[in-house]
Order: sequence, then C-alpha cells, then structure tokens
Amino acid sequence: MPAVAAGDHPVLDLFCELAAISSPPGAERPVADRVVAYLRGLGLEVDEDDCGPSIDSTMGNLLCRVEPTAEGGTPIFLCAHLDTVPPTGPIEPVVEDGVVRNAAGTILGADDKSAVAVMLEATRRVVEEGRPHAGLELLFTPREEVGLVGAYAFDQTRLRARVGYVYDQAAPVGEIVLGAPSSVAIEAAFQGRAAHAGMYPEEGRSAIAAAARAIADMRLGRIDEETSANVGVIAGGTARNIVPELCSFRAEARSHDEEKLADLVREMTETMTFAATLEECEVETTVSRSYRAYRFRPGDAPVRLAASALERTGYTPTFALSGGGADANVFNERGLACVNLANGMAEIHTPTEHIAVADLDAMIEVSLALLDAAREPTA
Repeated sequence: MPAVAAGDHPVLDLFCELAAISSPPGAERPVADRVVAYLRGLGLEVDEDDCGPSIDSTMGNLLCRVEPTAEGGTPIFLCAHLDTVPPTGPIEPVVEDGVVRNAAGTILGADDKSAVAVMLEATRRVVEEGRPHAGLELLFTPREEVGLVGAYAFDQTRLRARVGYVYDQAAPVGEIVLGAPSSVAIEAAFQGRAAHAGMYPEEGRSAIAAAARAIADMRLGRIDEETSANVGVIAGGTARNIVPELCSFRAEARSHDEEKLADLVREMTETMTFAATLEECEVETTVSRSYRAYRFRPGDAPVRLAASALERTGYTPTFALSGGGADANVFNERGLACVNLANGMAEIHTPTEHIAVADLDAMIEVSLALLDAAREPTA
C-alpha cells in the first residue's frame, strides 16, 4: 500500500520510491538510473564518470550542473550518496503519524536517500520556479558506506563550486557539523597450527584463541570524547573438531586528534602481536588510512552561510562534532570547503530507522535558503 496518494506530496513520494529500491554498496545502478531520469526530466544534463568498474560498483559518480541565473555570489555544490548499508530484507516505506518507517523490519535507507530526495526536489523548484542563484551542482556518489569510495574516485576539479554541503548527519535539523574524525582500518590475520581437537589438541595452536585474546585485551568502544575503536568482522576455523589454524578480523580506530589516533592504532597492533605470542601463533597486520579529519570554526564562511540558511527557515543553528565520516571528509581533504548538515534522520543502519515528513520538507526550504544566502555578495 503506498504511503500517500501519488502526487500529493512530491518529496515524500520520491523519497519512498527511492528508499524502496535496494542499493547496497556496489549495486546502486537502479537508484542511479532513477536519479538520472528525474534530472533529465527537468531538462538538465547528467554526466557519469567511469569509475564504476575500478571501484567495483555498477555506477560511476553522477554530476549535474544547474547554470547560474544571477551574477556574483558563491556557487555551491550539494552531495549525497546513493548506497545504503545492506538491507536484510525488503524495504516497504510507510507513513505513520507523520514519520516514514520501513514496515518490513529492516533498514529504511533514509541514510542517505532522504538527502537525495530533498536535493532533487529542491532542484526541481529552482528550475521550474526560475529561482535566481549563483550556481548549483549536484553530485551523487556510490559506495560511501564502505569507506567513501565513490567520493575518493571522483575528480574534484570537475566541480566549479569550491563550497559544498552534504546532508548526512543523523540529528535534528539545525545542527551543523564542525568536524569529523580521521579513520584507520586494521586487518589482522592470525596463523596457528591445525590439529585434531579430540585426539591431539596439545599439538594445535588456536588462531581463534589468539584473536579472541587480542580482542578481549584491546580498548574498544568509546575511548574518550574524541576517539573510538571497534572490531566489526571476525572469521576463522574450518570444523568444530579441528584446532583452527587461521583466524582474521577487521577493526577500525577513529579520532579527531591525529596523535591520539596514532597512539591507539599502535596500541591495538601491539596488543595483537602480544596475544599471538602468548598463544604461540603468528599475526600479520595491515593498517590503512580510510579518511582524514577536518575541522571548521563557527565563523568560517561556509558555516556562516549554512547558519544563515537555517535562520531564514526558522531554525536556531547548533554546532557539533561527528563521530562518523562522510563524503565531506574527502572534499575537505582535497581543498574544498564542505559542511555536513543534519537532516533529521534517526536510528540509521537499524530496523527502526526513520525520518519525519516535516524534516524532508524542512530540508528543501533549507536548501533553497542556502541558494538565496549564497547569492548575496557577503555570503
């Protein structure tokens, strides 16, 4: 049963349509095709880069430019990702008491399809209402949820705008993210010695026991207000009656402070080495940078522009630091100024994920107010 009658609420209809399309990382093509069709229906051109095969995705980055209709001001770009965390079942968006949820009991995909719908609907209004603006570019990326992969594959020199915004923060509308952490990925592969678990257990060396000891001894979760660590995936063993020769896990560490992050990663890898030694196993660790931190001040021009847009739409701006990464990390690392704005989505990545219809409407008005504020010479 549809959430609302077709045409009654364009942004809600569009969001529910997009959310119902499964698009886990690497399989975003159906959603990309819908976005392209929507923009072309407005008479706009959409350019897709060729990064798809190289990043193991069915789509490349989509870039759409709306030419400026006013002189002066600050051109801006808006960015959202088309992938979601993998759903564990069907997605059936319904509206209950003004809130969109998934009736099928898995993720909704408001992260980040609520932003996609808002950006598309705001663009429709800009085009159809002939609203003056200093320049607008839309960028839609794949594989954000697995390391900002699409954004890293995008050639940022193709953007004319040097200031941009993503709507990818699960918090009330009005919150401006001043900073996000750096993240480091850690892969650990433990090797022991296989043996029959019933007949010759003393001859075996359990890689699972070594990995378990390492995980138990590591500081995980919230380390301090700036730092966190997690082990998210573990695999090992071949049969219940064989002492496991191999075990691996995937971990991460995040921090707003580079020194704290380096110290934590060093501590984690040393813990793995010590645990392997105690269990008479070996371990090989691989450490790689996922993305880099950024930090704005409330007085920075892109933040002031966002604050002005929020004030124009009746919101009192608030400021926060995020514990998660977003495509904004990539653009800031590459010299663009990209601010992440909260858009009202809640309990993302869970079966209770939801977003209020009023917040979808609000973010359209915020988007239009951003364009209005950016058109002014003092923006």
